[in-house]
This record gives sequence, structure tokens and C-alpha cells, in this order.
Amino acid sequence: MAIVFKKRPGLVAYITCGDPSLEISRDVALAGIAAGADVIELGVPFSDPVADGPVIQRASERALQHGTDLAGVLDVARQIRQQSKAGLIIFSYLNPILQFGLEKFCAAAAAAGVDGALVTDLPVEEAADYLRSMKAHKLAPVFLAAPTSTEERLGAIAKHSRGFVYAISRTGITGTRQEVASDAHSLVERLRGFTKLPIAVGFGVSTPEQFAEVGQFADAVVIGSAIVQRIEQNTGRESAAVSEFLQSLTTTSQPAGVTG
Repeated sequence: MAIVFKKRPGLVAYITCGDPSLEISRDVALAGIAAGADVIELGVPFSDPVADGPVIQRASERALQHGTDLAGVLDVARQIRQQSKAGLIIFSYLNPILQFGLEKFCAAAAAAGVDGALVTDLPVEEAADYLRSMKAHKLAPVFLAAPTSTEERLGAIAKHSRGFVYAISRTGITGTRQEVASDAHSLVERLRGFTKLPIAVGFGVSTPEQFAEVGQFADAVVIGSAIVQRIEQNTGRESAAVSEFLQSLTTTSQPAGVTG
């Protein structure tokens, strides 16, 4: 499989798997794909999600209380892949992958039909073993680039990323914001000096206006907290709520044929 953005801007949708259940996470993901998501980030709940704001922290706590683990998330990926060709990314902190076993994880992810992984707290400078295993199993490593990253670091991130590069719109934790940080545009321009891969901007995008704004300079937009919040607030109609929200974002998208 290859990660393909069929329009500009493309849509990357994040969900915390296991909140409120793995079955509902699967259904929400499929509903998101039907509503226009090009890539689904399947979040692995973690007990100390230091990069995440309160919405995703609460979702992780609930998912862990339900016994969600990496094996369960990989099974959700397998079920989604049986019904869709959309991009699938495992979104995790490093510890659950190390506990699972790095080589075992890469083999299991490939067998499940996953396209790649984003390990939030693994610096590219310390990722040699991870990159080796990912390459062996033909998986795409996706790295985070921050506004505070040096040129040297952006070059390394671009060199080792596959599929797309995730540009963090601002420093700090995840969560919806009233406006898109000005750092996002300049970061995308800096990254374009190092890579031809699509660049997706995330952290804080939550409205159709922000989605359109980011789409003026980025290839794709990542939506996370705003989706997780709708799942939290719409018990019993999670898939419908997420579908309606994503459709409201993408109705103004224009075809662009951006691929990666």
C-alpha cells in the first residue's frame, strides 16, 4: 500500500483506539474514511501521554481502563484494511512498541496491512534500529517536525520520513485552538527545502476555516483532538458525529492529485 492524498488539502484523521471500545474505533475509522479521510492515525493509548492535551489524555485513560493494548490496535487496523485501502498509520509512544517488541511490532503491523507508524517520542537521531526494522517490513516511518527544529534536524527528518512529514503547527500539547499558529506556514516552507514528500500540518486544527487556511500552504491537515472530543460528547452516535464533522471540513476541498 502507498499513502495517497487524493485532494488538496488531504485529510489525516486521528482516533484514540479503544475509546469507547475497539469495535467503535473501527467503525469510526471506516466512517471517517467514507467522509473523506485519506489517512487514519490509530492512536495507541498510553499511561503518560505527555504530548497530548486533556481531550486525548482523557480518551487514553478510558481506553486503558477498557484494557486496550497495541495488539488490539493492530487487530483494528487489520479489520479496517479488509474494508478499505485508505492509509493506516499506527500512532504511538515508544514504550508500548518496546514492550511488544520492535521487530515483532513491525512484522505484525505489516501483516495487518498498516502503511507506517509515527512514534511521538522517538527522536530521528535515536531511531536507527527502528528505521532498520521498518524498512525490512516496507513500512513508512513518519516523523514530527517542530517550529523549533534546527535546519540539520529538519534535513534528517525529511531524509528518513516516508509517506508524509508531520509538521507540528506550534510547540506544546495537542488540542483545538482558535487560530492557526503563524509558525506553521514558515515550518512548511522550511521543510519544502528538504523534501518532495507531502507535508501534513497538525496540532490545533478544528474548524472548516482553519482546515481551508492550512490547505493553502500544506498538502494535508491532521485533525485529532476535535475528532476525539466529538467521540467523547456523542455516546451512541460516535461514527455519525465524526462523519458529519469531517464532511463539514472537506466540502470545500479541491482536487489536487497530491501523492506520496
